[in-house]
Amino acid sequence: MDLPAAIRRPRLPVLATGMLTFALLAVIQVQVPRPMLLAERFLPGAGWVEAALLALYAAVIRDRLEDPRRSGTWRRRVWVLFSAVFFGQFVLGILGLDALLMTGRLHVPVPAVIVGGPLFRGERFFMPILFASTLVLVGPAWCSHLCYFGGWDNLAAMARKRPAPLPTWRWWAQPTMLVLVVGAALGMRQAEVPGTVASLVAVAFGVVGIGVMALVSRRQGYLAHCTLFCPIGWIATRLGRLVSLFRIRIAEGCDGCLACGTACRFGALTRQDIEARRAGPTCTLCGDCIRPCRRQVIGYRLGPLDPARARSVFLGLVVSLHAVFLGVARI
Repeated sequence: MDLPAAIRRPRLPVLATGMLTFALLAVIQVQVPRPMLLAERFLPGAGWVEAALLALYAAVIRDRLEDPRRSGTWRRRVWVLFSAVFFGQFVLGILGLDALLMTGRLHVPVPAVIVGGPLFRGERFFMPILFASTLVLVGPAWCSHLCYFGGWDNLAAMARKRPAPLPTWRWWAQPTMLVLVVGAALGMRQAEVPGTVASLVAVAFGVVGIGVMALVSRRQGYLAHCTLFCPIGWIATRLGRLVSLFRIRIAEGCDGCLACGTACRFGALTRQDIEARRAGPTCTLCGDCIRPCRRQVIGYRLGPLDPARARSVFLGLVVSLHAVFLGVARI
């Protein structure tokens, strides 16, 4: 039987990722009054078993992502897994299984609602706080590892072998969407629009986003929903760069072959970005640019750490967050 390397020969980064995952889940299990680990809601005490299994899962995924040659494939797999679990909970919630919902009430699973929902209600700011905390820890990696919509946008974009360049109007597309979402939420609140109507508006926004994936991402090869349409994507990439210390940098020795740019589905490595020796503002720290670099001059940066150590710290944090989010009730 071919066991994962994380089980055959445990290493410090792999063990640390598993331990961090268990510690975070243990805090949730002990400190949050309403059981947040899904297993705990069905069987008292089962949350600890779930925490242990998710810690093991995090260790295995951390090991799979270690090799840059296969990390892109595994990142996309676990990203889609997360999206499938998330929307599976949504469907089961619609069917009446309230135990899978965070508060016992159903919320529209559209990223823009992270901002629009609390503004419309004037309360319940848990999701914005959770979102902001991930930006502090892993910066814009929310968009390439933790967003429940992004996994599907990536699948659509992969239908084209190489991505086309992002359009010139990309700079104002997402800020415009953010203004529209904020304005609509505040306007509906001021007009005292019923919550049901506001939810339908949010659903319509999400359906349009799915249409963007199907019609634009598939044809152009870049993540059109994430880079042009989603206002949360704009907040994550811009604010994430301000509050997080993680960066993708290009060291001296780059020959300008543009192989990294053809691998980037977020349009963050144009010729101008490569000449400037850093990823552009749409970078989500996905790391897909590392493998195709023939001279191996692209890597993560975190303060004084060398690229290998910086990447190790990043993977430990982002995998732990992925495993924690996978195990708790979210919607």
